[in-house]
Amino acid sequence: MYELSGTVKVIFDEQTFGSGFNKREFVVTTTDDKYPQDIKFECLKEKVELVDKLNTGDKVKVTFDINGREWNEKYFVNLKAFRIEAAGAAGGNNDEPPPFDPADEILDEEPPF
Repeated sequence: MYELSGTVKVIFDEQTFGSGFNKREFVVTTTDDKYPQDIKFECLKEKVELVDKLNTGDKVKVTFDINGREWNEKYFVNLKAFRIEAAGAAGGNNDEPPPFDPADEILDEEPPF
């Protein structure tokens, strides 16, 4: 599982294939490096509806898996997105620790092994 944050640059139309398989791709531009990088992701099957909520220019955090495969001695890599969040929506200000809950305290002194 990997995460990447950036700005939505392009949203492609949904593609449906004869087998009933469908996918939708989108591009996110990151500015973490010296030069901006345009990274293309894909959402498959039921995850296609995640892309419906996006607009060009949205700041997002994408959680994805990397899939690689070989076909006719050529190698391909796909970045398969399975979660898309508005940037900063998950957790808000991460500099602040969560509030103290006494129920979280471990009461016994015995090691767990």
